[in-house]
Formats: sequence, structure tokens, C-alpha cells
Amino acid sequence: MTEEIKLTQFSHGSGCGCKISPQVLEQILSSSEKAAEFPDLLVGNATKDDAAVYRIDGDKAIISTTDFFMPIVDDAFQFGGIASANALSDVYAMGGKPLMAIAILGWPVDKIPTAVARQVMEGARAICAKANIPLAGGHSIDSPEPIFGLAVTGMVDVVNLKTNDKAQVGDLIYLTKPLGIGILSAAQKRGKAAPEDHQRAVEQMLQLNTFGAVVSFMKGISAITDVTGFGLMGHLIEVCEGSSLSAHINYSNVPLIENLKTYLDQFIYPDMTMKNFSTYSSKTSTLSGEQLFTLCDPQTSGGLLICIAPNAEYEFLKLAKTENQSVWKVGVMTEKQEKVVSVL
Repeated sequence: MTEEIKLTQFSHGSGCGCKISPQVLEQILSSSEKAAEFPDLLVGNATKDDAAVYRIDGDKAIISTTDFFMPIVDDAFQFGGIASANALSDVYAMGGKPLMAIAILGWPVDKIPTAVARQVMEGARAICAKANIPLAGGHSIDSPEPIFGLAVTGMVDVVNLKTNDKAQVGDLIYLTKPLGIGILSAAQKRGKAAPEDHQRAVEQMLQLNTFGAVVSFMKGISAITDVTGFGLMGHLIEVCEGSSLSAHINYSNVPLIENLKTYLDQFIYPDMTMKNFSTYSSKTSTLSGEQLFTLCDPQTSGGLLICIAPNAEYEFLKLAKTENQSVWKVGVMTEKQEKVVSVL
């Protein structure tokens, strides 16, 4: 009998929790050199957005993004699917539709059979088929730890392009997926996650954020981003700072994955949580222990954070119901205040 391969045991990190901390990333990206100007580059590094966007004519723009990480689940097929859904999310978060993807694979060929890598690719193909795009190529290397992701090309009508820096005072803040993926993935890696809780997390991570492309046509949608490795707190702060605003979050309305308290009570959380907190704590109101561990929890293939004008809320909720999309109203954008985000 072939011994079961548990992919998470071959990596020091998992999912979007593998990200370099926000503080370190800022040091890496900082430069004293004046960046060259490209008039048709509509979105680049300046706004810390989900993807790059380049205008190709007066009406259309290309979206380009890449995302990859180490295993967040043991099952190879699921790993390929989750990594792919996560990468595609960046295009949906810009209001665009994916056109094609190419794979990024790092594999320790001396430790894990190539048949397992083939299952990762099959999982990726399944998600790309669900998104109705081809997995058109890629690149692979022999690496010490398993790594997988996609580089995705998408397209968007410029008029429907959504960014993370155009939120307005009074905008309502909505989420489309519950928080807690990082906590459950840490529990799974330690062998403490109940099977039904782990399965619930997997199913959520495999859900495509296609609602971003659907809702982009609506007037009143000011800003969209997806919630990934920096947690809800980190990505909301990026929206606030990019828009020169602050935000109030009603924590009692923040959706959490079912049964999450079981793991919070055991102080199970990924290392990235504290890296996020150390970066953002000076910009937030005082957090309780639970608020810290959930709002700074790194999400993998997390949901969308959508800022919407109050007068567009009815139409937004009607569209969400039509699309069978769950949404939660968690806060409001305000004038700039001493703290970037206040949790009430």
C-alpha cells in the first residue's frame, strides 16, 4: 500500500499565510528611483491593489496578476484548486473576467512523487474549467518545498474597473465570505481540525469570487478588494489609506466560519496573524483577543470586501440574491480619523 502523502508536512507555511509580512514587503518594494511613467498603466504598485491593469484601447484594459503559495491542505487535487481559485480572485476583485492562466509549479521531486504533482495540476484544470478559461501553459522548477499557483490574464471594460482606493465617506462595507480560514488551516496542520470543519473550509476556499465581475457594472460600487494574507484588517486599511478615509467595523456583524471558537479557545492560529497585528496595531482601536485573532487572520481564497454607496444598497442586495451570493454588512467608511480602523 502506498503511504498517504500529506502535503502540508512538506512546507513551513501554508496558503496565503506564506506571505512576507507587510512591514518586510514594504521595505522590499521601496525605492529611491523615480518610476518610469506609463500613461496606459491604470493600476500598478502605487495603490497596493490586487492586480496590474493596462489599457489596450479607449474602452478595454488587460488585467495581469500572479499568486502562488505552499500547501494549505494535504489533498493534492484540492491544493491545486484552492491555489487557482485564489489567483483568479485578483481578476474578479478588479471587476474583470479571466481570459487564461498559466501554472507556476515548484516541486521537491526527490521527496514527493510526480503523480501527486499531476493531481495538483488536475485540481487547477478543474477550477479553470469552472471559470471557463484555459490553463494554457506554465513553468516548473525543482524546489525544496511544494509551491503552486497561477499567473492570470483578464480583461475589463475601463468604465467598470474597480480598485481599492476609491471608497467614499458613508460607503457601506460588505464581505462575501466568513473569516477564519487561517485558524482552521493551522488546526488542520496540527491534526486538531474536525473533518467537517476542515471540509467546510475547503469548500469555501474553492468558491470563485465571480461576484466581483457581476457587481462591477453597478453604479455606487466605489471600491473592491479581496481579503487574503493580510487579513480583513490589513486589506481594509489599504482601502482606507488609499482613499484617505477611515472605517468603523461592527464586530458583531463580522461573519466567522462555523465552530471557529473551538479553535480560538485552544489558541490555535497561524504565525502570520501576529505579523499582521504587529504591522497594523498602531492604526487600529484596541482589539480584544478574539478580534485580534479573527480580524488579522490570513485568509486564503478569501471573500471580497466591497464598498457601496447607501443609495445603491437595495440594488446590491437584490443582485446578490439573484446570484445566490451571501453578503454581510460589517461597517462603514468615515472621514479620516486618528485611527484608520475602529472596531466597535
